[in-house]
Amino acid sequence: MYDFYADTKTKPTPEMRRTVLDCVVGDEQKDEDPTTTELCKRVAELLGKEAAVFLPSGTMCNEIAIKVHTNPGDEIICEQSCHIINFETGGPGAISGVMIKALHGQNGMFTPDQVQDAIRPNSRYMPKSTLLCVEQTANMGGGAIWPLEQLQDVAAIAKSEGLATHMDGARLMNAVVKTGIPAATYAEGFDSAWIDFTKGLAAPVGAVLAGSHEFIAQAWRLKQQFGGAMRQSGIVASMCLYALDNHVNRLADDHALAHTLGEQISQLAQVKAVLPVETNIVIFDLKDTAPTAADLVAKLRADGILAGAFGTRRVRIVTHIDVDTAAGDALMGCLKKYLGADVREVA
Repeated sequence: MYDFYADTKTKPTPEMRRTVLDCVVGDEQKDEDPTTTELCKRVAELLGKEAAVFLPSGTMCNEIAIKVHTNPGDEIICEQSCHIINFETGGPGAISGVMIKALHGQNGMFTPDQVQDAIRPNSRYMPKSTLLCVEQTANMGGGAIWPLEQLQDVAAIAKSEGLATHMDGARLMNAVVKTGIPAATYAEGFDSAWIDFTKGLAAPVGAVLAGSHEFIAQAWRLKQQFGGAMRQSGIVASMCLYALDNHVNRLADDHALAHTLGEQISQLAQVKAVLPVETNIVIFDLKDTAPTAADLVAKLRADGILAGAFGTRRVRIVTHIDVDTAAGDALMGCLKKYLGADVREVA
């Protein structure tokens, strides 16, 4: 089975697993786990922040950050296709009691003018705009990379109006590898930012949230409250450290495969459009004459290929460490079978 559904499906390599045998561990809750401490120190430096905290998931990173930065009744600003809105089970409302102003951007990104227009005036009748969130790269925007100037400009607008800023950096390292721009440069205008180790970096557990010392102190209290505090977390942190040392540069291989697949998919007769492929995500829309996304995904599954249906006629495939060019060839063979023919031939 070739699994293109998501880069969250990656499995730790044998070498990554072996690092666990030699890692030094202790009680993380007592600041006695040196491996976790090293991981947090490295990620804080990577993102240009004062401190960091190790968390079980990226969703917890986002939800803790939102709660630290806001008060109940506030409003946060996000792009309408982002992870916070679509894949965190209503967490901002349930956990932090905040409203969301959803911006309709392009490929998951919005403009400074949109941010300015979205910020509420100071009124006793309206929620208070307190937090701007961005996603780098933009998952449902096809893995699109925010241009650095645009990213800096939207953050500057938010800051000028007194808002906090947060970066969902689940795939930030994909942007870093593609552009050569350091992670700290991308994160510079943001009060909090995080990276995920369970996607293209192939670790089984973990994300690290970074910010100021004060922010991380508050984040730690929420980690404890949410049940995210661990004991000998170095067991999993060791694999995250291995990923930093060994799996970052190889993200370029995922980008190259995705680019090739995107070009080939765009040539299929029953494909209407492919979003620009910048990193490791390929999102394409099917013509009305093609099978629905759900039908296509079911057909692919029967052929040993896993992909994702994200709408009636929208399909997503994601490249990662566990799919290579042979897997890509198998995927394209199946897609050509179902989407390559002209509608007259299909009929």
